[in-house]
Amino acid sequence: MSVLDNPPGGDRLTDYDRAMASTYLRLLDADADGADWRDASRHVLGLDPSDDEARARRIHESHLARARWLANQGYRDFVWVKST
Repeated sequence: MSVLDNPPGGDRLTDYDRAMASTYLRLLDADADGADWRDASRHVLGLDPSDDEARARRIHESHLARARWLANQGYRDFVWVKST
């Protein structure tokens, strides 16, 4: 899935959030490890900050904020399906 400039907001889990869950987790890991936002943008989001640094930073920050929301609140809406 392509990364949107802004992830959905609000207090409900969306299809976009579900599709981006592993990306959100990678962003949280990178942040916890102290990775530079430029590296996270490049390696996690697939964006080259040198193309448009301001846009890449906005996308990184908005997705990291959504990842934090997911980790703290949104996870409650995930439905876990047991595979057989």
